[in-house]
Amino acid sequence: MSSEPLIHLSGITKTYGSGQAEFQALKGIDISIEAGDFVAIMGHSGSGKSTTMNILGCLDTPTSGSYRFMGAHVERMSRNQRALLRRHFLGFIFQGFNLLSRTTALENVELPLIYRGEPAADRHGAARAALKQVGLQEWEHHTPAELSGGQQQRVAIARAIVTRPAVLLADEPTGNLDTRTSEEIMELIATFNREHGITVLMVTHEPDMAAYAKRVISFVDGKVESDTRNGEEA
Repeated sequence: MSSEPLIHLSGITKTYGSGQAEFQALKGIDISIEAGDFVAIMGHSGSGKSTTMNILGCLDTPTSGSYRFMGAHVERMSRNQRALLRRHFLGFIFQGFNLLSRTTALENVELPLIYRGEPAADRHGAARAALKQVGLQEWEHHTPAELSGGQQQRVAIARAIVTRPAVLLADEPTGNLDTRTSEEIMELIATFNREHGITVLMVTHEPDMAAYAKRVISFVDGKVESDTRNGEEA
């Protein structure tokens, strides 16, 4: 059996612009993530954490270095190949929920399955099952305007997990929520990690939210400053 980690970044750099406008967002990042881990990524604005998440999510490509996902070199993939990787292996949760305003909760959750070309009956069944997993089985016909912020984020989580992704990428998933609702959402994400083995990568500014993770990686000025397991000393 291969000991290859699920995700391995080696010497990752990212440079934007050129000449006097050149900015190096990442300055040689080395990170390995095993399947089933729950990693919180922290750092001030401009630290490189969001750039790293965009690369991990195949939304951006590194300037140099190696990104291996399940052993495959992502940096060598075409745009279409990266899109297929996102579609079949990754799920995304955003701070702003990113739900379609005029469609129901059920239709929002079905979207990734439509992109996959799955039959309508299969989509409906999978979306209903995902909404049940997040406790919204009674709300499938409601539009986002008829849902609270916490309920909207639960719909977004259902949409992210309906494809049964290997990795869930969460960008400030509780940033627009009150404390109690934030804790409910984090418990839900932790449950998917713990009970379903979904690897979670989460950007957050909040130490209380990072405490739900098994591991915290902190970025400063485009470099990894620390990488610790929760419960260990930095």
